[in-house]
Amino acid sequence: MHEQTSTPAADGSPSQGPTLFDWEFATDPYPAYAWLREHSPVHRTKLPSGVEAWLVTRYADARQALADQRLSKNPAHHAEPAHAKGKTGIPGERKAELMTHLLNIDPPDHTRLRRLVSKAFTPRRVAEFTPRVQELTDHLIDRIVEKAGDAERGEADLIHEFAFPLPIYAICEMLGVPREDQDDFRDWAGMMIRHGGGPRGGVARSVKQIRTYLGELIHRKRDDLGNDLISDLIRASDHGDHLTEAEATAMAFILLFAGFETTVNLIGNGLHALFVNPDQRARLQDSLAAGERGLLETGIEELLRYDGPVELATWRFATEPLTLGGQDVAVGDPVLVVLAAADRDPARFADPDTLDLSRSDNQHLGYGHGIHYCLGAPLARLEGQTALATLLTRLPDLELAVPPTDLRWRGGLIMRGLRTLPVRFTP
Repeated sequence: MHEQTSTPAADGSPSQGPTLFDWEFATDPYPAYAWLREHSPVHRTKLPSGVEAWLVTRYADARQALADQRLSKNPAHHAEPAHAKGKTGIPGERKAELMTHLLNIDPPDHTRLRRLVSKAFTPRRVAEFTPRVQELTDHLIDRIVEKAGDAERGEADLIHEFAFPLPIYAICEMLGVPREDQDDFRDWAGMMIRHGGGPRGGVARSVKQIRTYLGELIHRKRDDLGNDLISDLIRASDHGDHLTEAEATAMAFILLFAGFETTVNLIGNGLHALFVNPDQRARLQDSLAAGERGLLETGIEELLRYDGPVELATWRFATEPLTLGGQDVAVGDPVLVVLAAADRDPARFADPDTLDLSRSDNQHLGYGHGIHYCLGAPLARLEGQTALATLLTRLPDLELAVPPTDLRWRGGLIMRGLRTLPVRFTP
């Protein structure tokens, strides 16, 4: 479904706005978001699913909405009939009994679960995982180079051969999924990405398979706890409060679901941004060659702001009447914060459409804001920094194998990512 924006002009006559959510929009949504920020910053629209929602596009409004506890994460607060609620979350999560995770609940349940999960998902655990992320990264690049053989120029699809398997194998190892089962996870996760902008049934089937597997794995681990994230979720307690098996399954699922596609897109979108901004890429490669890390660290934050992996924050629903950006939002209305629009707001960022890897004043919203700030942000940063630094160092003449205009972006509402990223390089 294509949605045409129409907003009253200053003289009261309708002003035709951009078309949203078609394939042309998916390729480059930023001009449309610029129009919305200027003319209709909190904008009521009908989404491709048929659900009507408010789109919040200015930085100040977005930051307010992300922290406003009158905007609930619980789909039970959606005003539409129950049969429509399945259109507003992860396909199949309701039928698979996976609703009790951090993206779907509010305080006090959210506070309790986040406190328990935070004990398992600590910065120290992420830091200890750094060498393994480097090993996985090098292994995937080795395979890409080996495939090229004696060819003068090697070719690869960096989405399917690198950006996708790296976070899948990383999160599987952190969760404690046995290596012999990790390729099954890769297949299920691939199904979720391939169907992200198409039939929801394919995603729902994968969600059901993952839920069944995780439930069985958690049940087995209760009798044989190890040094992994699922074992830590089982152990986690606070004043005698434990995660139930259903809560542990839902939490393991959302850590997997939220922990892989965002990083696939961070790596893919980041590489794309560097390919089409060769001056910034050269700066980064020079910095890495000199053994410096500062530009890599600020650069990852800038890539998150400039063309981040999450285009819209996950669903929120008004629990009481409120005013947002001058618009009256009714009880039960869905609200979608457009992170991609907020992070290019010229009222907050100087030259927002320019990629500047050394940008220091960069409080982007790529990982959210408030109590729902992304728990996995340290792991995603680690994977993104390791992936980009290693690729650009080991394959320094990496280049796009097709014109940028030939690249296709996956359709979908929440995530933003490339279908493929074909490249050439000297082995």
